[in-house]
Formats: sequence, C-alpha cells, structure tokens
Amino acid sequence: MSDIDITIHTTFLPHTDPEASLGFFRDLLGFELVQDVGQGDMRWLTFVSPAQPETRLVLTPPAADPGVTEDERRTIRELMAKGSYQSIILGTKDLDGVFAKLQAADAEVVSEPTEQPWGVRDCAFRDPAGNMVRIDQVG
Repeated sequence: MSDIDITIHTTFLPHTDPEASLGFFRDLLGFELVQDVGQGDMRWLTFVSPAQPETRLVLTPPAADPGVTEDERRTIRELMAKGSYQSIILGTKDLDGVFAKLQAADAEVVSEPTEQPWGVRDCAFRDPAGNMVRIDQVG
C-alpha cells in the first residue's frame, strides 16, 4: 500500500464550438459550468459533475499554444473530426436513461448500450467536436 494520496483533479478535452459544447456537456449531460474564460471560439470552459465537484473537465480550444504551427492545428482538427484525438469515459447509474436522452437530442451515437468482453456495460457518443465520449454503467 502506497502512502501517496493522489487523485485526478482536472482533465482536458479540445472543443471547436463553445456553444455546442455547452449544450452537450451542461444541458444534456448535466455538468455544471463553473468557469468560462476567453471570447469567441477561443474559450476555455470548465465543468464539474454535481456528483463529483472536486474533479474538473476543461474544454480547450484545439492547439491554442502559440508554438503550434497551422499545419499541426489542421492535423489536430482532422483527428478530432474522426474521434481519434481525445476521449473520456464517464460513469452513470442509469446508462439506458442517459443513452435515450442523448439519442433523442440527436447526439452522434457510436455504440448503443452493450455488454463489453472486459466486464462493463457501456455506450459511446461523439461530442460536438468529435471527441469520443464513452459512458459506463456504474453501481
């Protein structure tokens, strides 16, 4: 047993449309927006789950670092559009209910609720930027 006490505090996903991201993460998934910094498309949106307020999800403009070239930005956007740049796995006690809500809102379904060979039941969507969002049944 380790004597180190460490937790996940913040995780990041890129986004390309702040308003669409607000609609997906806040309005559909129920995350609370705790910070909105920047303007236009260059906005950093920080969310928390009411069930886990100590862990932050920050949506960032892709490749906002000034050291990234325009070719690198283009490559990142292409990978995002394919859903192969970033991903996140969320958990819920009501997988079927969350799936139905997202499907009714025309979120892009990648996979319906399925029993996976590795022992979880999950589904998957793409967020408005193309990031893979998997949702596990928990509890």
